[in-house]
Amino acid sequence: MPNDPSPLNRMLIDPNDLDLRDVDPETAEILRKTVAFFETKGKTQLKRDDHERVWYADFLAFIAENSIFAKLLTPAAYGDGTTRWDTWRNCAFNEILGFYGLHYWYTWQVTILGLGPIWMGDNEAIKLRTAAMLRDGGIFGFGLSEKDHGADVYSTEMTLAPAETGGWRANGRKYYIGNANRAALVSTLGKFAATDGPGGGDEFVFFAVDSQHGQFECVRNLVNVQSYVAEYSLVDYPVPDDAVLSRGQAAWDSALN
Repeated sequence: MPNDPSPLNRMLIDPNDLDLRDVDPETAEILRKTVAFFETKGKTQLKRDDHERVWYADFLAFIAENSIFAKLLTPAAYGDGTTRWDTWRNCAFNEILGFYGLHYWYTWQVTILGLGPIWMGDNEAIKLRTAAMLRDGGIFGFGLSEKDHGADVYSTEMTLAPAETGGWRANGRKYYIGNANRAALVSTLGKFAATDGPGGGDEFVFFAVDSQHGQFECVRNLVNVQSYVAEYSLVDYPVPDDAVLSRGQAAWDSALN
């Protein structure tokens, strides 16, 4: 290995010694501010919050105040000129969060998973809503796995059936879903009911649900850590057409994002 490690390697060793000479100013500011947040909080408090399983509301407030998720996770086409999806800097941000605590990284990673089916789909209206939610500091969720099937996508039991007033009604449960207690949207995988759609019950669909909606039941937290990893239930949850992210092959592809 070379004697002078890359800037990313140095970041892994000591985030206080970041070499950001070749990084654009806005990215450098995001990384420095994030390091400063954790250093100000301090190792003692970080360890105490971890041991006491304290929900990281202060971290999410910091993210919202500085529009960090919005800047890092909004494709340029849906941003305000200050945003882009850049794999290198997202990986650098990963490393900083992972250095200071797995659970800070977790809420970010699950947000990335939840955004995948939204940005990969063709629903322009919900992309614009998502960009606004990110600007407001929103986090996101990815509703794929189920208690009896794990991540066996073929066996998903979440279904969409036509609603009498238009749109769809969702019924089913998802299990081990990060951020489901606070997610602005949870990208949820299901199938159309057997009589609907060309697949006759085998056509996959991704749709977005609001974790704060009255018919979204956050059943419980499944883990005894800082993160919130939920089981949630939808009972006749109303899904308008403009909340459908993708269907058929596109939905299947999004499940493997």
